[in-house]
Amino acid sequence: MPQKATKEELLAKARQPAEDAMKLHPFYRGKLQTIPKCCIRDFNDFAIWYSPGVAEPCRAIKADREKVYEFTNKWNTVAVVSDGTRVLGLGDIGPEAGMPVMEGKALLFKYLGGVDAVPICLDTKDPDEIIQVVKWLQPSFGGINLEDISNPKCFYILDRLRAEAQIPVWHDDQQGTAAVTMAGLINALRIVGKKKEEVRVAVIGIGAANVAILRVMFSDGFKPANTIVVDSKAILHTGRTDLEEKQEENPYKWDLCQRTNPDKISGGIAEALKGADVCISLSKSGPGVILPEWVRSMAKEAIVFVCANPIPEIWPWEAKEAGARIVATGRSDFPNQVNNSIGFPAIFRGTLDVKARTITDEMCIAAAYELAKCAEDRGIDEDNIVPTMGEWEVFIREAVAVGLKAIEQGVAREKASREELTRRAETIIKSARGATALLMKEGFIPPAPED
Repeated sequence: MPQKATKEELLAKARQPAEDAMKLHPFYRGKLQTIPKCCIRDFNDFAIWYSPGVAEPCRAIKADREKVYEFTNKWNTVAVVSDGTRVLGLGDIGPEAGMPVMEGKALLFKYLGGVDAVPICLDTKDPDEIIQVVKWLQPSFGGINLEDISNPKCFYILDRLRAEAQIPVWHDDQQGTAAVTMAGLINALRIVGKKKEEVRVAVIGIGAANVAILRVMFSDGFKPANTIVVDSKAILHTGRTDLEEKQEENPYKWDLCQRTNPDKISGGIAEALKGADVCISLSKSGPGVILPEWVRSMAKEAIVFVCANPIPEIWPWEAKEAGARIVATGRSDFPNQVNNSIGFPAIFRGTLDVKARTITDEMCIAAAYELAKCAEDRGIDEDNIVPTMGEWEVFIREAVAVGLKAIEQGVAREKASREELTRRAETIIKSARGATALLMKEGFIPPAPED
């Protein structure tokens, strides 16, 4: 029987990714490059791909703008747009400092979903300017992924663009996080034998992610009356006059004051967690944000999702020792990674494959249930409630579920069967992984240096 790791060993393992990142980012000088996808048999082919031959596709698109999806890579290209004001758990670090994250996002888009993504970090914090930039970018992209934009302006930007843009726009910290959290919650509740309509849920932090998580949870049958929400000051309830007076500035908080916590329980995180079946925390980076004794006060068979980046609000082994049955984090080096990485690549794959005009909450819920089903099909337990990035077939199934839901809802420009969507997703995701493997094999992507 393998020996259990010590706390010192677990902490050392938790620090290792940051140490490796500081070695490998400067070694590769970034994570992305642009390479051709068309054949180049000899230099005569440039007369086809560029002047003079390219003029004919240009004329065809001018006559029918929809042909841009057929004649260019717009159909498979997404912009990852950020102003650097809410990067991971690091806060407002600026657009340049946000670039490594946006490059990483684009890398996951390509490798996991076969989506060509371009990181675009903007040197403005003005929400109206960000909206205008995205509108200007629309001709070049099939979709927009808003990323790491501070609350509450992220809601305003997303709402405006979803109403006004001609291509799908979503904020991954909202719908993406909600989809994957829902998937984990579905299976966690299945393991502990509790029902979504009955569980008491404590939500810690009320930024973009948790607002969307709550919206999706309530749409799927979780009860607002069984929910307690904590912001940076205290528990939300209708007695919070500070939020009532500022409801125009942040209407989402005041709405939750009115819909949740009917008993007007007051206090902070400790009070919110007493007797709770589920804790969903996306607040500030830990450890020490949530204390073991607070977890100890939760209901039996407690479910604890502590997903702050880069360090969870409480170390998972501390939560387990305090009595939590299931613990999830946002990190890949701990069990139960509830992270957008198993969501957004496939959700956009399914969206792009049917040329959907938008990404609805119902499409995200469809992704959540398919993710949960994928994990259930291969077997779930306390340390395996969601699929991992290594289970590549999951991305195909998830993309198909999203595409079919878009068709069902009437937001898809193109209809296709389950079989056709499966074939498309499998082909393009296999191609992305295979191309990377070939570049590494041939040395065009050099091996990482050894210590």
